[in-house]
Amino acid sequence: MALLPDVLRTAGADGAAAALRADPVLNHNFVISLIDTSSALAIVGSALMSAVADVALGGFSECSGLEMSMKTEDYNEGGNNGAVLKFPGRVSFGNLTLKKGQGTSSALWDWHYGFVVGKGKRRDGIVVLLTEQHLPNNIWYFRRGLPLKYSGPALNATQNSVAIESIEIAHEGLWQVPFVGAGSALASAAVGGISGGLNL
Repeated sequence: MALLPDVLRTAGADGAAAALRADPVLNHNFVISLIDTSSALAIVGSALMSAVADVALGGFSECSGLEMSMKTEDYNEGGNNGAVLKFPGRVSFGNLTLKKGQGTSSALWDWHYGFVVGKGKRRDGIVVLLTEQHLPNNIWYFRRGLPLKYSGPALNATQNSVAIESIEIAHEGLWQVPFVGAGSALASAAVGGISGGLNL
């Protein structure tokens, strides 16, 4: 395994610049897992099911709502007529909307319907944005997800579009795991090589 200085030295000036350059990641390569955290056994079971259903069999095709916003408190200071002072207030998080092709599984419907019959359980979730090498570039984590709205596919006999189901999730906080992208960049440079590849 080559160390980073060895990789950069072998690559030369142009290769080193390319290795250290942080190009934007494309938005189509991601994995989402919904995890039942009500018990240790439920965590293991839902993680295994997610690995099969979301990764092996094809998971969500669209994710939106990774956002947070902060309200401000305005203060009109006496004698300062040229500005309104702004102070930070409460932070709120947007609802997540997840979409996927309608398959044979009814997992999203079952999760939402569980609350209809009084047996629903909140779920935590992980959203992982991957690089071209399928390494994690960004990881977001949300806790205590609550399914607000389930939407089945829109059916139209005059079209041949993919049937899409979606679910809207409210949650109680969104966090981003730090330094994931930096580790992926170093791993990609060391494993894949630079400027034509290296013999590691």
